[in-house]
Amino acid sequence: MRHALAEAELAVRGGDVPVGAVVLSPDGTTVLGTGHNEREATGDPTAHAEVLAIRRAAARLGQWRLTGCTLVVTLEPCTMCAGALVQSRVDRVVYGARDEKAGAAGSLWDVVRDRRLNHRPEVIEGVLAAECARPLTDFFRDR
Repeated sequence: MRHALAEAELAVRGGDVPVGAVVLSPDGTTVLGTGHNEREATGDPTAHAEVLAIRRAAARLGQWRLTGCTLVVTLEPCTMCAGALVQSRVDRVVYGARDEKAGAAGSLWDVVRDRRLNHRPEVIEGVLAAECARPLTDFFRDR
């Protein structure tokens, strides 16, 4: 999670919401892909931290299936990112701060564990939650 927090810090430097993500290998020892929000920098509405980390991990592995991998992210994924997690076959999602307004891994919706889908990642929430929430609170307070 600390690696994801460092990624979130990079998002702020680019003028974006401080969210960072990393994809870990199945054994949890190798970072396969990283990302931080880049919507403002790129003008791309899909440039969320999770989507970028997933894309980079898939490119590194040379395949779209991230079976066995874990995505660690500072903020609960939104519906778009939750869909990307299901579609990429990530086995586990670990997030820090809950997103009561747009969260799709248990808060507002629970896309990743919807029984109607063919893949349902394990969800671990609240890891370093206060540390993950602080940069978000500061960012939006300053706005």
